[in-house]
Amino acid sequence: MRQEYLVPAQDFSVAGLASSNLKRLLKQLNIPPSLIKRIIVAVFEAEINVIAHSYGGRIICDLGEEEIRIEVIDTGPGIADLELAMTEGWSTASEKVRELGYGAGMGLPNIRKSCDHLSISTKAGDHTHISMTFSVKEGA
Repeated sequence: MRQEYLVPAQDFSVAGLASSNLKRLLKQLNIPPSLIKRIIVAVFEAEINVIAHSYGGRIICDLGEEEIRIEVIDTGPGIADLELAMTEGWSTASEKVRELGYGAGMGLPNIRKSCDHLSISTKAGDHTHISMTFSVKEGA
């Protein structure tokens, strides 16, 4: 099963909408609550990053019996230094984003902690593509 969610740029009024809709779907599919929690933490963090730092993007969820794969693809401007961006507490969030309570520099580190496998493709001046996988198998 595939679900896709569009994520606008700079519109925090819809922050969390995609991850909330995905959470509802995962519950309907009887995914274990502990796995739902990890997936939603990662998707919410990615969703906020798209809103705060990009020109908009989309979240594509492929829900299989053994694996859930989430792709988050934005339209730019990319991450200049991915290694630095993976550092807890490091952020390029604007003052406006910080005033809204976001931009603490925990997005990518929290995504990394939540996934079974994470791949990020990005470069400055281009888009960012985050690929997350989660095993549905018991005990994985």
